[in-house]
Amino acid sequence: MEIQENIINKVAQSGLISFDLAEIYPSGERIVYDIKDNLFHGLILKEKDFREFIKQHDWTQYQGKHVAITCSSDAIVPTWAYMLLANRMSSYASTIVFGSLETLETVILEKAINTIDIEKYKDERVVIKGCGEINIPVSAYVELTARLTKVAKSIMYGEPCSTVPIYKRKD
Repeated sequence: MEIQENIINKVAQSGLISFDLAEIYPSGERIVYDIKDNLFHGLILKEKDFREFIKQHDWTQYQGKHVAITCSSDAIVPTWAYMLLANRMSSYASTIVFGSLETLETVILEKAINTIDIEKYKDERVVIKGCGEINIPVSAYVELTARLTKVAKSIMYGEPCSTVPIYKRKD
């Protein structure tokens, strides 16, 4: 008995557009610069010493890196100190933010998402891919969804074969 079946790829025929945030994930090392290492006894920033550090420090080590500037010590650090760090790093680092690594990831991906031409998703059914090898912060999914909601016909989360509905425009 010979049975011949044609396998139909319903996912391919569905007209869904898959969007994988990992494809726009910017490369480059993420690091934290903790200003606590510049504090006298972990409490006080001495302007003269700090300005000397700014002059002498090897800033080339930040080339192409994404940097989060923070202070993990319970000290009052003047705003200008963070500004001096940003000023010196800006010629080398790809991204500089004040905050944690989580804040850094949010900013990096927000910038990447804002470069997307969302008009190409106008009236489309979009699946935002979930799990992957790169840990994408929730903030990126929120940002992307907010942008796509303005143009897409529908938005789903997951894989084209198994999705969770997020949004469907009422025509």
